Amino acid sequence: MMRTYSGIAAALALLAAAAVGCDKSYVKGGQVASDIEQNMVTRKYIQSIGIGASDPALPTDTQRKSLARDAAIVKAQYEMLTLVKGVEIEGGITVSQAIEKDSNLEARIKDVLKGAEIVRSQFTSDNGCLVTLRLKKTRLEKMMGVKFK
Repeated sequence: MMRTYSGIAAALALLAAAAVGCDKSYVKGGQVASDIEQNMVTRKYIQSIGIGASDPALPTDTQRKSLARDAAIVKAQYEMLTLVKGVEIEGGITVSQAIEKDSNLEARIKDVLKGAEIVRSQFTSDNGCLVTLRLKKTRLEKMMGVKFK
């Protein structure tokens, strides 16, 4: 009986991880993978990755890792903005086209992106960092007052 429950629990954990998509490792053996999936727009989330580096002359690992992570977060936010601009809104226009009509919209979107969830930070053997960000589509829809297709 106990074995059945642990098997069910393991299966549910795998399904949850697959549904969220946050268990992917893009760093293998201390190196950034050569092939990284970039299709990060799902039914519920918009995800992006950013890769950052820091000055290798900094005196400590902590400083190098901290600055690399900060750089990776900024890059992931930029990549997420690019993804968001391409998302189609009900009515047949993209977010990018909506921004053209409302000059304040891009600033509001950038504010929401700054609050995106940091799903994972992965460090490389040379103190670089790869960060995965995730943003619920419903949060963005609510802020924009629209519905995504």
